[in-house]
Amino acid sequence: MNQNWHGTLIRHLLLLVTGCLLVGLISGYYGWSLAIGLAFYLGWTLKQLLRLHEWLRQHKPDEAPPDGYGLWGEVFDSIYHLQRRDQRVRGRLQAVIDRVQESTAALKDAVIMLDSDGNLEWWNLAAETLLGLKTPQDSGQPVTNLVRHPRFKEYFEQGNYGEPLDIPSPVNDHLRIQLYITRYGNNEHLMLVRDVTRIHQLEQMRKDFIANVSHELRTPLTVICGYLETLLDNVDDVNPRWKRPLSQMQQQGERMQTLLNDLLLLAKLEATDYPSDNQPVAIDSLLRSIKSDAQALSGQRNQTITLDVEADCALKGSEAELRSAFSNLVFNAVKYTPDGGSVRIRWWADSAGAHLSVQDSGVGIDNKHLPRLTERFYRVDSSRNASTGGTGLGLAIVKHVLLRHRARLEISSVLGHGSTFTCHFAPGQVTKPQPKTLID
Repeated sequence: MNQNWHGTLIRHLLLLVTGCLLVGLISGYYGWSLAIGLAFYLGWTLKQLLRLHEWLRQHKPDEAPPDGYGLWGEVFDSIYHLQRRDQRVRGRLQAVIDRVQESTAALKDAVIMLDSDGNLEWWNLAAETLLGLKTPQDSGQPVTNLVRHPRFKEYFEQGNYGEPLDIPSPVNDHLRIQLYITRYGNNEHLMLVRDVTRIHQLEQMRKDFIANVSHELRTPLTVICGYLETLLDNVDDVNPRWKRPLSQMQQQGERMQTLLNDLLLLAKLEATDYPSDNQPVAIDSLLRSIKSDAQALSGQRNQTITLDVEADCALKGSEAELRSAFSNLVFNAVKYTPDGGSVRIRWWADSAGAHLSVQDSGVGIDNKHLPRLTERFYRVDSSRNASTGGTGLGLAIVKHVLLRHRARLEISSVLGHGSTFTCHFAPGQVTKPQPKTLID
């Protein structure tokens, strides 16, 4: 209550007491006059309180408070001004909300607001086109009930939204959409959906072109390498001077065959999301076989290759694909580790899943190259690939194999102190090894 209200209240009480005393002076009953006057004032005050209570309980939006006199008139007037100020603030906020909704409605990208449980709260018109949402019957529905693609359900429930997700549109299988999810507020979700059909078509054209060219080159290259091998076997009968150029031609032909095989393998890996032969793979025996091949590759370089298997568990997936990925990591470590160096292969499991690390004591890789190592044909140093015979596709193959097995690749390296490549498999990919059967 401000000073004006204090003054008004004091004036009213003084007038009331003065009037009661005058009536008492005339009638000679001071006490009764004062009591009756105060009772009348109290009754009037209670009546105003009841009017205020009734208005607060039953008033409609934007309905003005009742009229009053004196102190209560100022109270009702103050409430009226507060009400009008609140209406102006709400009007400005509603105008901002309307502008935001109008601007998002004009977007070609879909914008969807979800609560903390993943239920639909609001979406723009593009969401109805790309996802098939319907107003108002889909409001409050879980988004996983309306977008039923298994990869989306897995992506949403895992809660790891660092990378976008590409899936076919629920409305049209010929449309390709890309989803971004961001958390905000009280663990609520904002989902953005883009139509990336054109980009997907261009990417598919690139993949098809590489796959077709690789396939078409494979047959003539096999013929050429076959004739080169025949000529080398009989080079003394032709001309001994041709031995060196024929050997170099055969070496480069084999390198081209390796490149084509890697390109065809990448095309095969990108064709589907899951391995076709999804069976438990015994990792311990697989790693022992890869270690034996790595020792043969190391030859006389006096390298120390160790294998630590700390978990007796298997992985669900394709043994051929896992062998390709793991051997790429191990063979790269052998190639880029100097003579007398060490390579450590470690397999273990914990509550976060299963893990494979390949650690070497090589020259290491500068941090600026690490984010791009899994790109196709990316060269840290072109001379290194020329000397080791690498195609630049090994880590790209590793990345795609891990993606198909719901895993990720972590790379850490320090110049002059070697590198460590770690594969992290989700708990859902880990299973018990199949029991070995005895054959009589």
